[in-house]
Amino acid sequence: MLVALALGACASLGATDASERGTDLPAVVVTATRTEQPAFDVAASIDAVRIDDNPDTLGVNPSEYLSAIPGLLARDRQNYAQDEQISIRGFGARSTFGVRGVRLYIDGIPATMPDGQGQVSHFNLDSAERIEVLRGPFSALYGNSSGGVIQLFTADGSDPSQVDLGLIGASHGTVRASANARGTAGGFGYNLDVTHFETDGYRDHSAAKRDSGNARLSWKIGGGGKLTLLANTLALPGAQDPLGLTHAQFIADPTQAPVAAQFNTRKSVHQSQGGAIYEQDLGAGNSLRMLGYVGHRDVTQYLAVPVTAQANPLHSGGVVDLGSDYGGADARWIWHGDLAGRPFEIAAGLAWDRQQQLRRGYENFVGSTLGVRGALRRNEDDTVRDFDQYAQATWQFADAWSLTAGLRHSQVKFDSVDHYVTAKNPNDSGRVDYGATTPVAGLLWRAADWANLYASWGRGFETSTFNELAYRANGGAGLAFDLAPARSRNAELGIKLRPASAVEATLAVFRADTRNELAVATSAGGRTTYQNIGKARRDGAEAALSWRFSDDWKLQFAWTWLDATFRSPFLACGASPTCTKPNTPVAAGTRIPGIPKTDLHAALHWGGDLGWRAALQGDYVSAVPINDLGSDAAPSYFVTGVDVGYGFALASGRLRAFARLDNLFDRQYAGSVIVNDANGRYFEPAPGRTVMLGVQWQWLR
Repeated sequence: MLVALALGACASLGATDASERGTDLPAVVVTATRTEQPAFDVAASIDAVRIDDNPDTLGVNPSEYLSAIPGLLARDRQNYAQDEQISIRGFGARSTFGVRGVRLYIDGIPATMPDGQGQVSHFNLDSAERIEVLRGPFSALYGNSSGGVIQLFTADGSDPSQVDLGLIGASHGTVRASANARGTAGGFGYNLDVTHFETDGYRDHSAAKRDSGNARLSWKIGGGGKLTLLANTLALPGAQDPLGLTHAQFIADPTQAPVAAQFNTRKSVHQSQGGAIYEQDLGAGNSLRMLGYVGHRDVTQYLAVPVTAQANPLHSGGVVDLGSDYGGADARWIWHGDLAGRPFEIAAGLAWDRQQQLRRGYENFVGSTLGVRGALRRNEDDTVRDFDQYAQATWQFADAWSLTAGLRHSQVKFDSVDHYVTAKNPNDSGRVDYGATTPVAGLLWRAADWANLYASWGRGFETSTFNELAYRANGGAGLAFDLAPARSRNAELGIKLRPASAVEATLAVFRADTRNELAVATSAGGRTTYQNIGKARRDGAEAALSWRFSDDWKLQFAWTWLDATFRSPFLACGASPTCTKPNTPVAAGTRIPGIPKTDLHAALHWGGDLGWRAALQGDYVSAVPINDLGSDAAPSYFVTGVDVGYGFALASGRLRAFARLDNLFDRQYAGSVIVNDANGRYFEPAPGRTVMLGVQWQWLR
């Protein structure tokens, strides 16, 4: 159907020039091959979303910009203590907080630590130019991940210089204020931004405040050099955590948070980081790119762990206190030239990253008072580091054919030194090393000027994070260093169509086979342990369409079908908060939890930057299983939203205002789920109908 629609558009529009119709420029991406290439000519599933194309949003969460990308599910949990829930082709769906299974970057600096745990809370969207999303086999060339790569790119300084001031107010006491300045002066460019966000939250006990700052400074240096300095800060003090709800609680009152109020569950995050990128043209097609970064992150989290569970002398308590220093470097050589008289390019480099984490655990009570810091129960120094070598080359060996191939060797080392040793709590120190070599290859055939067909294949691996290594499944002392990394084989076939300058369409089918898939083993007393499952499989199909059928009208469509199942039987815990040993069979063929079988996004946009503009969108997500047993599921839902705005041309710039309604028909639904929650609190409700009003003033000089 997608192909027929695109071909029909070609017949109706012909080969109209893009400049005549005001169509979008073809996306140029770097994440897939590490060199600039049109996304249309890359043998991989990769999309770029420009932030300016979605102006009428809150601008706080990446999920606001990613709904039109197939294969990716980004869910706003309405819980700023736990970050967004992001999965690609089903990888990462089991994460109960943060993002895992997907690699995250900001301007090349990892937002994912070497163990595979990442977060998007410090993504400063107000200063960003675009977000690139890479899905499928080629993500293996980013090391310890399985599903894909999401990379945020900060905009360069603009010419003419500009200052943007924005203010947005929305339902549930939500406010966002921002100030951005960007410009150039000779060979110097700058992009500076500060953003403040706060909300009372849709649910009880879900208020949060977040302040972020971002700076990008660049200098062009004589002789083909460029130096870029990057700085980023985040302050998230005392974000309340409403926790999940049982199915009965979700139906009765989705705004409630009874357990959260009892323990005053909350989380504070403070992070600062800086980086530098130096790029140098060496001549004769050679160039060099070097990156270095350092950062510090403090996290304090109060959990709803019952007092009785902490009577176990091996328990680490209900308060988590983490202090992390991290840093790394990446050096890359790139060469463009000819091989056997045909265009050829290669990128090869070394990457090193390290995180040292001081992990402390405390009881979450003093006497009969809950939700306060009590006695020390855990004290350890955790270090994880990786050292990777990689190379990737693209060769256009014939007029209509090109081959891309790459190889990465990764070494990931975990080291834990335990300082909390008592008569009843033995020394839990230990270390483990993981290594993997991950090849990838892709073949692209230019069947016509407007049609590219491709096939790609690759191997990937994914280690457990330090949080997943925290406890042994047998209840013994020490970290779970017996867990093996998950290893995957990924393949996809796809077609990319551009039948006219105003139409782009893609279709891809894929399969990912995983051995040693990680799943929950036990969950009791606030402690979750994990086990390896023999085999799992993710079969799927993705389709997308972007069609600007007139100067003012644009249609977007994204569809994903995903059949994600365990291929090996295993034992899991039943729905009990006291399960200490897997006791319930899970049959082969059972669906992997947290993954809908179908999701669909459609949007119709009208207008431009100046004058009136409007948009209507709809999103459908099928039922989502919530545990390994498949005993319950979050119901399917379809929600719609509408926005309208107006852009005023001023002598010194422009003024834009908009109004937005989300969940137009006030549906009650679970926007996300907490997979395998031991207490049965799986459901994270999404808000009902919400109203948003915003204004932005842009001063140009």
